[in-house]
Amino acid sequence: MPQIDDKYSKSKVLERDWEAYYNAVVGRPPRETLLAALARFDAEASEVNSRFAVDLGCGEGRDTVELLRRGWHVLAIDGQAEAIARLRLRPDIDPIHLEKQFASQVIRFEDANLPTSVDLVNASFSLPFCPPDRFPSLWARIVISLKTGGRFCGQILGDRDSWATYTSTNHHSRKEVEELLRSFAIEMLEEEEHLGKTAIGEEKYWHIFHIVARKR
Repeated sequence: MPQIDDKYSKSKVLERDWEAYYNAVVGRPPRETLLAALARFDAEASEVNSRFAVDLGCGEGRDTVELLRRGWHVLAIDGQAEAIARLRLRPDIDPIHLEKQFASQVIRFEDANLPTSVDLVNASFSLPFCPPDRFPSLWARIVISLKTGGRFCGQILGDRDSWATYTSTNHHSRKEVEELLRSFAIEMLEEEEHLGKTAIGEEKYWHIFHIVARKR
């Protein structure tokens, strides 16, 4: 893996400028993993207005907005109060949807009590920020929260990602990712690896698993 200079490298805690991140991603479309999962749901016969999703680490809401637009009920969870505030003020959310179909929690997702019988847990680039010692219990709660036939979609960092050097982030080998998904039928497992940049322009080496999986 190439050596990347990073201003946080002297510390093993990865600190992020969330305000800069939210500003950088304004107007970006929903994640491809979410769209792939929604396409799978759309191909199934079920009532859209009864579907319930949890958006873990929702950020400023690029995925939450898409779920609401399609008639889903959404619980949006983020550890940053600014994220939830920005989400609620988005001009592309129908106020009726926000009132009737939306709930939010400002809490780190590893501390959140996840509801049961969830149709979808979406975690777009958020799970890597769960402390490694808390990740196993968080993942177990994600699996338990999903109903049979429910889906997980999102990203997990690979063990060759440059952020894997931080003690505050978690990362996994492909074998470990496949083990995490043993309770699921895998519908997408795409591995991406390349030199690139973050949303706010920092250089880094990316090693990511993009996942859509249906709980058996």
